[in-house]
Amino acid sequence: MSQRPGFAEPEDTRVSDWLRIETDGSVTVLTGKVEVGQGIRTSLAQVVAEELRMPLGRVRVLMGDTDAAPFDMGTFGSRTTPTMAPRLRRAAAQARELLLDLAAREWDVARDELVARDGKVVHAPTGKCARYCDLTHGSVLDALVSEDAPLTPPEEWQVIGKPVPRVNARNLVTGRHEYASDLTLPGAHVGRVLRPPAPGAVLVSLDTSRAEAMNEVTVVNEEGLVGVVAPDTPTAARALAAIEAEWELPRRVPPEELFEHLKTHPPEPDPEARFTEPVAYEQGDVGAGLDAAERTLRSEYQVAYIAHAPLETRAALAQWKRDRLTVWTGTQRPFGVRAQLAEAFGVPEEQVRVIVPDTGSGYGGKHTGEAAVEAARLARVAARPVKLIWTRPEEFTFAYFRPAGVIEVTSGVGPDGTLTSWEFHNYNSGAAGIQSPYAAPNERIVFHPAESPFRQGSYRALAATANHFARESHIDELAHALGADPLEFRLRNLADERVRAVLEAAAERFGWRGVRVAGGRGFGLACGTEKGSCVATCAEVEVDGSAVRVIRVVEAFECGAIVNPENLRNQVEGAIVQGLGGALFEAIQFDDRGRILTDRFSRYRVPRFADAPEIEVVLLDRRDLPSAGAGETPIVGIAPAVA
Repeated sequence: MSQRPGFAEPEDTRVSDWLRIETDGSVTVLTGKVEVGQGIRTSLAQVVAEELRMPLGRVRVLMGDTDAAPFDMGTFGSRTTPTMAPRLRRAAAQARELLLDLAAREWDVARDELVARDGKVVHAPTGKCARYCDLTHGSVLDALVSEDAPLTPPEEWQVIGKPVPRVNARNLVTGRHEYASDLTLPGAHVGRVLRPPAPGAVLVSLDTSRAEAMNEVTVVNEEGLVGVVAPDTPTAARALAAIEAEWELPRRVPPEELFEHLKTHPPEPDPEARFTEPVAYEQGDVGAGLDAAERTLRSEYQVAYIAHAPLETRAALAQWKRDRLTVWTGTQRPFGVRAQLAEAFGVPEEQVRVIVPDTGSGYGGKHTGEAAVEAARLARVAARPVKLIWTRPEEFTFAYFRPAGVIEVTSGVGPDGTLTSWEFHNYNSGAAGIQSPYAAPNERIVFHPAESPFRQGSYRALAATANHFARESHIDELAHALGADPLEFRLRNLADERVRAVLEAAAERFGWRGVRVAGGRGFGLACGTEKGSCVATCAEVEVDGSAVRVIRVVEAFECGAIVNPENLRNQVEGAIVQGLGGALFEAIQFDDRGRILTDRFSRYRVPRFADAPEIEVVLLDRRDLPSAGAGETPIVGIAPAVA
């Protein structure tokens, strides 16, 4: 197996890189993707079972082990279904053909008389059959995976497209599944790290003598890391509290100046960094389009920093054996964390193994391996395995946030109700989903990177949520300014037929054309496209004074061919509920010294059961299109629909 430099996926892979035929007749699938609650362990098992003609229960998916799986960039960007699923389908189809070849040679029969069925090769004329493992005799299927491997056409699917339950559902609901935070090793101790009162604070003085005097406690103080290792969590907490530290907190951007700061402070140029220069899309003449418009509108939208708030905080268990390091941790990028660990300790990546148990959510927030590096550093000094679990305040304060942003939109509409001009400027929150599905002959769309006062990074759907919020809110405001129905105004200007299809499907199921605003209750809709999929959301909202309650949501979603409709429905419902948080109340609060004030769930409001509206999901199954990812796009419509 060869691999291109950098973050490239592997080339010239062999069937044995992805699949193992086990001696008990089962199949093990190997992938660097990880399960963080999105259900891909099941959907990947489905595509392999389909092509191998195997019972789903006989397919085991081994995920996120850097010693076992081929290199993978990571689980993000809704890329598992459109990239990994086809790769595994081809490997499984190639394996099926190799197994048929083996049987034809071993039995000396015509190849076209053989079929693969139920985990066996069957000779149709005689009924003779053999399990796959009886044909391989313990050897691997050592052949290159061909791009032309014969895939099963959609009209013949028996497993793909079916609403099968999660393959490990019993372990999840009974508590038998072990997350990184559950794992331990013989002789393992607990680690804790000294944190500043705010990101960016400078350590002025340090006294660890009281902690060093505690029985069975190891104090670590090296290269900027101060921490303790103790036999159990209470002792580790007492030892950490015994450390006396004085910090200097420099003045930071005050919260009331944040959005102006983002507009006026571009980042320092850095040739190795992504997005330090504006990213622009332009066609026509925006100024001329505005001059020709019968009606123009200018609006500004602000997007707060928000936290990922995963149920499982960052956790890692690290063990050194001589110069070899193994870390069990919850991350979306096992190979990326392996590289991070290798760099931190100056060892070759081959001496580092990262294993990712199914993880208690990530939402884009677990791309990096801080907990893994910290646990490994503590373990090396303590000369024993160390388990490190971030506390909830640590997670809220020292993990990166979804970027805050300012979005300015200027538009013009002609006398026939069609857009003549569209100008869209996003400051800091990002370029994802920034291009419009609406037809405007004159466009200027620009993402302006900014100097962020806080650490920021990926979040579910990236900036597509912010950009859809601003764009769809502005489209609504245009429609109201013209006295036009928001649905009809969108349909008049939409250039994307797939977006049009989901919009019409959502509106029909919602009963949009029959709704009437009355008595503190109103209705909104939004639509868009991102990551190769399309979404439309309709919301019924009740307002009582300052209280906003979402009563009902109908969302139509299309992501090409559906692999598992029940799991897809779960993804859409989860995205809607999560999106309500950002729409209604989630926001990081901070002071002018950079202290995070929303450092626990009692201070950071996330959606609760009482906030969940009635949700109806309409799925459009397009088997004529390749499957796209579904973990992100369903979140982008709820905020503008509620707005």
